[in-house]
Amino acid sequence: MPFFAAVFSATRRLAPVPCIAAAASVAATVVALAAPSSVWAQPTADAPASAWGLGLAVSADRKPYRDFDDKVQPLPLLTYENRWISIAGPGVDFKLPSVGPVGLRLRSRFGFEGYEAEDSPWLAGMNERKGGVWLGAVATWHTDAVQLSAELLADASGHSKGLQFTLKADRRFQVGAFDVTPRLAVQQQDRKYVDYYYGVESSEALLARPAYEGSSAVNLQVGLRVGYTLAPRQWMFVDVSTTRLGSSIRNSPLVNRSSQPAVTAGYLYRF
Repeated sequence: MPFFAAVFSATRRLAPVPCIAAAASVAATVVALAAPSSVWAQPTADAPASAWGLGLAVSADRKPYRDFDDKVQPLPLLTYENRWISIAGPGVDFKLPSVGPVGLRLRSRFGFEGYEAEDSPWLAGMNERKGGVWLGAVATWHTDAVQLSAELLADASGHSKGLQFTLKADRRFQVGAFDVTPRLAVQQQDRKYVDYYYGVESSEALLARPAYEGSSAVNLQVGLRVGYTLAPRQWMFVDVSTTRLGSSIRNSPLVNRSSQPAVTAGYLYRF
């Protein structure tokens, strides 16, 4: 069954799960290469000094691991914004004073990476790879044509001990009650990151799964979010993307896909 068709059929079998557990199981759907606020928040010109929102999303992606048991999960949405802080989905930003036209933020977010051995027969005998807590900073530059951002995050949980650096460009277009936001992002993941999530240690190697040591990878993502304002405080959206994986990820014996598609649909009520 095609992946996106499976998303809709699988929603019939969904059961409520805690927010963090759901977030961990839908790798990269929310923000693989995009800032959390760009997916969950819809800024408005007349936004108050502080505002918050609640909603629900259904999200899924297809991980590149061989025979992986892809899941579709519901994900509760929480957004909050004031002068100094922005909470959006799995991420929290602390706002810093701007430098000219460049906005600066400290960023923390929960990572969606990782797997357990039972997620795929091909992963049997592999040690669990855990998602991480990522800390770093982001700089954003708004121009008339496009919004540009540069983000550097480090694994503060110490699981992969890796680094991720992302350059992203997006542009939001308003068409009546619809808003359309295409995006393009390039992300570099360092050797430690790739080796942790896609490498095979000698103790895990089998005849059909040889030992593999990863090296740094550069991934390319294209995505599109379409939102619709149902009422002044109600907003729904669909976000689709695909990520072309770097060669050092594609060459892993754990992987049999060159790209990672993702889809998220949700509803948000802003108070």
